[in-house]
Amino acid sequence: MPVPLAPEVLANPIGVIVDLVAAREPNLDRTVIEATVTGVAGGRAKRRGMAQALLEKPVLLADGRSPAPRGVGDLLIALREAGAMEVSPPVCAECGKPLRTLQRRGQDWYCGVCGPRRDACAACGKVRPVNCRDRDGNPRCAHCPPDAGRDPVDIVVGVVTGVDSTLSADVVAAAVRATVPGAGRRYQLAWAVQDRPELLTGAGAEAPVLAVLRLVDKLRDAGAQAIVRPSCPGCDRVIHLHRRIDGQWLCRNCVAKSRAQPCSRCGVVREAATRDEHGQPLCPNCMITDPANQETCLDCGRRRPVNVRTAEGPLCGSCVPYKTLTCQICGKDAPCVISQATGTPWCRACRQRWIRCVGCGEDAPIRGGTLDEPLCASCARPDPGFWRSCPNCGQPDRIHAGRCARCAVQQRLRDLLSNDSGEIRPELQGLYDTLAEAKRPTTVANWLNKSAAPAILRDLTGQSLTHASLDALPEGKTVEHLRSVLVAIGTLPPRDEQMARLERWITDIVADRADPDERQMLHRYAVWHVMRRLRGRVKGADTTHEQVVAAQRVIKAAITLLDWLTDHRLTLATARQGDLDAWLATTKRSYRTEAGNFVRWAKKQKLTQLDFPATRWDGPSGLIDTETRWTQARWLLHDDTLKPEDRVAGLLVLLYAQWPAALSRLTIDHVEHHDNQVRLRLGREPIELPEPLAELVLQVVAARHGKAVVGDQGTSPWLFPGGQPGRPISAFGLAERLRKLGINSARSRSAALFQLSTELPAAVLARLLGIHITVAVAWQRASSGDWTNYAAEISRRSSR
Repeated sequence: MPVPLAPEVLANPIGVIVDLVAAREPNLDRTVIEATVTGVAGGRAKRRGMAQALLEKPVLLADGRSPAPRGVGDLLIALREAGAMEVSPPVCAECGKPLRTLQRRGQDWYCGVCGPRRDACAACGKVRPVNCRDRDGNPRCAHCPPDAGRDPVDIVVGVVTGVDSTLSADVVAAAVRATVPGAGRRYQLAWAVQDRPELLTGAGAEAPVLAVLRLVDKLRDAGAQAIVRPSCPGCDRVIHLHRRIDGQWLCRNCVAKSRAQPCSRCGVVREAATRDEHGQPLCPNCMITDPANQETCLDCGRRRPVNVRTAEGPLCGSCVPYKTLTCQICGKDAPCVISQATGTPWCRACRQRWIRCVGCGEDAPIRGGTLDEPLCASCARPDPGFWRSCPNCGQPDRIHAGRCARCAVQQRLRDLLSNDSGEIRPELQGLYDTLAEAKRPTTVANWLNKSAAPAILRDLTGQSLTHASLDALPEGKTVEHLRSVLVAIGTLPPRDEQMARLERWITDIVADRADPDERQMLHRYAVWHVMRRLRGRVKGADTTHEQVVAAQRVIKAAITLLDWLTDHRLTLATARQGDLDAWLATTKRSYRTEAGNFVRWAKKQKLTQLDFPATRWDGPSGLIDTETRWTQARWLLHDDTLKPEDRVAGLLVLLYAQWPAALSRLTIDHVEHHDNQVRLRLGREPIELPEPLAELVLQVVAARHGKAVVGDQGTSPWLFPGGQPGRPISAFGLAERLRKLGINSARSRSAALFQLSTELPAAVLARLLGIHITVAVAWQRASSGDWTNYAAEISRRSSR
């Protein structure tokens, strides 16, 4: 049974160690002691072990003699390097020599002379330091190596090159030396792969030594094709194998499941998160409610786990959502979130904010400082023990499963995108480079973990990469996002996605019709009438979502009418005008206008004798509020606290009568800047923009950026980039941003167009605003600004 830990050790092991060291070394600054202890202490179990050992035997700080945990020896060495004079360095248990490095046997540490174990060599019989052991486990000295003195590196090179002939002997030898530095472990590695070469081709989970798994990783990173990383026997995932249990290496999750035991409090069978003062296991839920980890909440006065520490005192998790504090980054009063790096409260907006760190210059989430001088996590907390260097790339970061987030993402992408021969096809190399070098590797990791992306990427490795192959996959946001990334990086050619989606929808809905005659008629109407008119209207530009919805509505209206006729044993040819009137009186109101398009088409094609006249537009039906329009325009022109892109979009709606759909398709090529004049091309003729709108447009052009983390090359041509790489913001998204500012896009555009049509001729209005000439004429008539009628009236007055 484990030795019970002292309550103060359970509550604050770092504080216990710092107090003991400070009492022994009063001349050393306490902050230096705390930083040194934190850098050596490691995880929770190691910290508690060190604190308990020093609490039971404080004389360790004075004489440095073992037995003691390894962490205590490392702490003594670190304190001496930090300038401690009264703290003793660790001394050899046999000769008493002060040590700079440690060699351990059990709980004792020794110097380099006394440390190596001495046994009788199995070959020569002399008592010498053990250099390695033979296959039977017998000791061998340095003069009697096993296997007749054959170099274990040569043994491994021979086995690996036999499995994978694409690797050179020098590459394999370098991988072996980097994996196993000691001679004894090299022999163990050599014998393991010599006896079972299949350990290198997928059976590595049964390896007798960890060096086999490390060698497989090194060889794969070196470009090996036939070498295969093993999958976890417990969950079948190709992931870092953490520990060997019952002769098999398992991943961290499966190891945790194998260690599950009943909690001493609630009885739930889970991996023990910690142990109580009696050494009994506690599950994670009971660990949170452990009295040793609780303090008195400042707000409710109950003794509970601390969620946020403020200058006034600690707060529990129940009081935090209802406690408004001042964010230490932006200074706003909002519900606080604890900062892992600094321990200070911040709002949720700052928690999700990405910045360029003033300390290291890297793009990272803000974790300290202020909005003017932001800091990343490593700069906000530069403690040497808080961050560890990645064993693979050497960059300081949080290490999980032996790798940093970027290395873990790169390894997983190689496993997903590699074919049977272990290579990434050239057409997928661009996708790998884009995902692997993303500025936010955690975003890519979340995309791989929380979506169907891994299965989709595996399917793409065995087939050609085209739009058709992506269309064959199940529809969803994951496929669409992957398609947008491939288009943005140039792997796939761009295409009109809304039109392609409409084509697939028409194919599916027509195929569902049971009657062959109806199926043929619907196909003619949808493809050769609706889609043909839509293609002629967009004139080569991308179709908007609203245009697709309008096309779908007229097709659904046609289906609704045909279903009603079939239920009443009628067809378009046999139906009379009274039947159509009866349908209009009983059907949904939303389909009355849209069905007229189908009836008029059918009559033109001589499929029916029914009449359904079109409804003429008689002008705007809503309120034209000119005063509100100008008030909002003045506000957007002079309020510098708003985002420039929101101000520009709102002003173009209020002043130039633009739809959000038209604004979303504006590119930087529509903006012309010559001779201190800024012109914006909304139609065929550019419009000269006045100040301060001209300056705002230039700001948007210079600082535009989308929200896409992956695939955004920073060269988006759109004036308002969207959330998907290479695509603009959607019309709905832009209208929603204006709605949050209090601007109704439809009402504001009607008010602007109503006034402009009274001041400009229809031809000029159409050329400047990019609207159709018939629309301009209709608005001019609705606003009583028909210049032709005015000229005729003047002519009649002159004649009289």
